Parts: sequence; structure tokens; C-alpha cells
Amino acid sequence: MTEHLSLNQWTTKGWSLAEAVAGCVQAGVPGIGLWRDKVAEHGLDAAAQLLAESGLTVTSLCRGGFFTSPDWKAENEAAVDECVALGTDVLILVVGGLPQGGKDLVAARRAVADGIAELAPYAQERGVKLAIEPLHPMFCADRAVVSTLGQALDLAQEAEHETGCDNVGVCVDTYHIWWDPQVFAQIKRAGAAGRIHAFQVCDFLVPIPADALLGRGHVGDGVIDIPEFVRAVRATGYDGFTEVEIFNQKVWDTPGEQTLRTVIDRHEQLMRASAETPGSAATDRE
Repeated sequence: MTEHLSLNQWTTKGWSLAEAVAGCVQAGVPGIGLWRDKVAEHGLDAAAQLLAESGLTVTSLCRGGFFTSPDWKAENEAAVDECVALGTDVLILVVGGLPQGGKDLVAARRAVADGIAELAPYAQERGVKLAIEPLHPMFCADRAVVSTLGQALDLAQEAEHETGCDNVGVCVDTYHIWWDPQVFAQIKRAGAAGRIHAFQVCDFLVPIPADALLGRGHVGDGVIDIPEFVRAVRATGYDGFTEVEIFNQKVWDTPGEQTLRTVIDRHEQLMRASAETPGSAATDRE
């Protein structure tokens, strides 16, 4: 049942790229989601060769975005080029928060929209899809002024209208969007438009830790009805990977082999649960 499973590198943060690749190969996990800093540590050319020889599918590269930073263009074009070198066609966009010292949220969102529209043709020419990842509203100030799937889809539509490019879509991440009353309707909308470029899962833990960024847990350890999200995403026709991305100090302190084993076990449980009769949230998708 690991056929569509991908390990996001940050889940086993203590592992180098070589260790993560070896772990996935040995455990029979077919996909891996990469982070640019881990790739840089290994060296881009060497990483590309390692991944090509491994037979793993690179499901995404994280991250581009931060369009409210002054150097966004060069960084994002470099990230697109890295996608090409690494053999993935999905660049995850964490769009950026308020500029340092700024409070103009409207202007920040306009800068994000303009940046995505400017980047889209560069990425499309190179066969790379841009996956806008809405983040939980608590990260609006410092990481992402896009908080809902609906906002992300509006940006994707705007970029297509302005540029004619059809490569801008979304990353559906359960941790960030589970709370949204419109989430299932927006998943359906994303699927109908062919805009689900990535699907990431982990759970939302309570109580929220002092560092809210680290409040993600293994599937089943928190409050999200993740099987409902799997059913909703699969119902759109999405047949890609389910990428497990966890930010959690306890998980990071656990040996990588043990963490990966838990990821696999929980994924198998998730696939079984998602095949069962839908719960009440299914009515939100109608």
C-alpha cells in the first residue's frame, strides 16, 4: 500500500539527502519530496545523479515563493532550474508574509499575485508546475498571506488569465487547510480545473506547542479527519502521490528508520480508512 506514498525530507530532518534516499529505497517508499537546502548540502549535480540512479520519483521541490522579499525573482528562477535538474515538475510555493516592518496586507497580496504571474511563463517554458500552498492563518504575517485554498485558486486563475500559462495550481496540505468551512468545495473546484499539483498530509496537534510551526504530527495523532481529505482529493481524479510532511521536534529526534516505519504504517492505515464509508464531512463536497 505504499504505491502512492512519498516521504518529504523534512519529516526525517536529521537525515542527509543520501540517507533519505537510501531509507526510501530500502523501505519500498517510491517517492520523495525534496528541500532545496538539503539538495544544496549534497550538491545539485550529485543530487540529480543520486536520485536518477535510485529510481525514486521526486514528487516536489520545496520551496519557491516569498514574493514579498526583494530578491524573490532570482531565487525562484533558480528553484525552477533546480526542479528541472532534479527531475521533478512541481515547485511548492510558500508565497511570503508581510514585508519586514510592513503592515499593508493588501499590498503584500498584490505583490504575491504579480510575482506568480511573472514567474509562471519562466516555469512553464521549462515544464515546471507551480503549486501555491496556502498556510494556516497563524502564519499570515511571516510566511504566507495566502491562507485558504480558495485564495490560492483565485491566484492561479488570475495568473492564467494574465499570462496564458496553465501551470499554476495548488498544494493541498491537510495541516494548513483542515479548518476551512469551504475546503471540500474548494478541493472539488481545484480538481475540476486540474490544479491539484501536490497533496501533503500530516496531523494538527493540540495543545499547540510554543513554536506553532512544530505542531504537526503523524497521521492519526491529531484532530484532522484525514481520510475525508483523501477521499475528497481522490474523488477529483487526482492519482498522484500522498506526501507526508511533518515538522515536529520529537519526530525529528526519533531515528529516521523508526520515523519512516511509522509513516508507512500510518499511511497503510490511512488508505484502509479512506476506503471506508465517508463521514459527515462528505456532505460539504456537494
